[in-house]
Amino acid sequence: MHWTERYAHKIATPAEVVRAIRPGRRILIGSGAAEPVPLVEALVEHGEHLSDNEIVHLLTLGPAPYVRPELARRFRHAAFFIGANVRQAVQEGRADFVPVFLSEIPELIRSRRVRIDVALVQTSPPDAHGYVSLGVAVDIVRAAVDSAEVVYAQVNPRMPRVHGDSFLHIDHIARLVPHEAPLLEPGAEPPDADALEIGRHVATLIPDGATLQTGIGSIPDAVLRALDHRHDLGVHTEMFSDGVMRLAEAGVITGRRKTLLRGKIVTSFVMGSQALYQWVHENPAVEVRPSEFTNDPFTIARNDQMIAINSALAVDLTGQVAADTLMGRFFSGIGGQVDFIRGAARSRGGKPIIALRSTAKDGTVSRIRPVLEEGAGVVTSRGDVHYVVTEHGVADLWGKTVRERAVALSSIAHPSFRADLLDAAKARRYVFADQAVPRASYPWREVRSERLEPSGSQVELRPMRMSDAEPVQDLLYRMSRDSIYKRFLSFKQAHPIDELTELCDLDYEHNMGLVVTSESGEVLGLGRYDVDPATSLGDIAFAVRDDWQGRGIGTLLLRRLAEIARARGLRGFSADVLSTNRAMLGVFYRSGLKLETDLDAGVYHLVATF
Repeated sequence: MHWTERYAHKIATPAEVVRAIRPGRRILIGSGAAEPVPLVEALVEHGEHLSDNEIVHLLTLGPAPYVRPELARRFRHAAFFIGANVRQAVQEGRADFVPVFLSEIPELIRSRRVRIDVALVQTSPPDAHGYVSLGVAVDIVRAAVDSAEVVYAQVNPRMPRVHGDSFLHIDHIARLVPHEAPLLEPGAEPPDADALEIGRHVATLIPDGATLQTGIGSIPDAVLRALDHRHDLGVHTEMFSDGVMRLAEAGVITGRRKTLLRGKIVTSFVMGSQALYQWVHENPAVEVRPSEFTNDPFTIARNDQMIAINSALAVDLTGQVAADTLMGRFFSGIGGQVDFIRGAARSRGGKPIIALRSTAKDGTVSRIRPVLEEGAGVVTSRGDVHYVVTEHGVADLWGKTVRERAVALSSIAHPSFRADLLDAAKARRYVFADQAVPRASYPWREVRSERLEPSGSQVELRPMRMSDAEPVQDLLYRMSRDSIYKRFLSFKQAHPIDELTELCDLDYEHNMGLVVTSESGEVLGLGRYDVDPATSLGDIAFAVRDDWQGRGIGTLLLRRLAEIARARGLRGFSADVLSTNRAMLGVFYRSGLKLETDLDAGVYHLVATF
């Protein structure tokens, strides 16, 4: 018998499918936009004979009538990830939550530790060879259809055929329910001002050629909007939405520099608009793979420059991330956060990023907290966290002490909460008793990547901040006696941390400082000026590590500080430079500024005006 004849014999109605399910069976429902809504509704409408059936799934976008209280004898739900449609049931104890890494769920299913008896899925129509596509949701569904005792499928002409590990022959499906309907779409809100600012900050961490993992929501959308001017980005993610399509169509996402599956946008499921579903249909650039592949940290790490962007509900001052609980109650799930955080951390040039708004409840609650609230679950441990981003900036926590973490995280908290956070940190002996509160006005827009001339070295140039006190201290202690004398006009032997904290505590109007850092974050040089209101000149000074002198750092610092000072209405700079410091004098003479010099006792007093 040809497969088309067998297909005809498998056609059934939703009611016939449900009546074939026996009591006491575990039922998996297809994920996300691929939820087979007619079959789900039929479970309630035609499942009077069912009892003690367990329903499992990841996030689904459609209805979840099986969690209604009056159906408790028939169904109990176990959520691998808690969506809005089952959240109340979980929080009221009428449904269960399975805390598990997304990468491990397929193995739980295949090993039958989590047995799947019945899989209810949605597919495309079969091709000429009798193969349907699981379309926009392969994730854990692939393991379920491979392992289930019986598979029932809604066959939808609107389900796209997506390349990758998505195909299933109709011989593996017991009953087929033809039903045409638009795929489900998640509700999408345009990013607000805070989300756009978070997106801009995250974008500063993403180089050309990076491979991205991002999700759905206003913050991931904002990050993708901020990447219009990047080149040859790639995608390896557990899911994506319309923002990825837009960047691919714009030529920003090409995958040309990916080190795993070059040229391919790799995902385990897709959720977005109907236009997105049409775009992935038969698109050879898109591959859907099971979660045990997309979310395996070892697979993720095979992508060089892997940038993993994940969200959180709260972060404490030591760096612990709460992402599945809110106010002591289960809210979402572990999902793929830890999979990608750890995979990106082990990628060559990779960066794991936690991005969140600084406040909740209309600005009345800080999401950066002294300690996580009672009942909060730590999804990502403090040892796994590298970068935390809010609308107020970026905190780099990797390899930092608890003291450094508390200061850095306080500096990206909402300004209204910074003093209270530091008071709490002082009470816990996390920071020095006299630790100053970070300024509210850090100019993040001044952060930029630069290439030194003539050396060609790539560095980051950014405003100095209070958390730079210890890196600056390290810089000064690494400078030779000769360099220290040229900088301070004396043989200064000690550089106490309180003195350097004051040096790095800027208001960015009456004083301004910049640091040049290496790719590893080491401070290679710094420049700072303090404004004299009487002259409208900035008294300026520089320090550059000995092994980086003569490589263009002083020139870069002076040029950028001059641009900033001119924009703030200053007339120019004043500086005292030893007559023997020919390198620094050369930086000023080559700057193009108008110079006036006065030599006194071997020291030049310079006035450099714009």
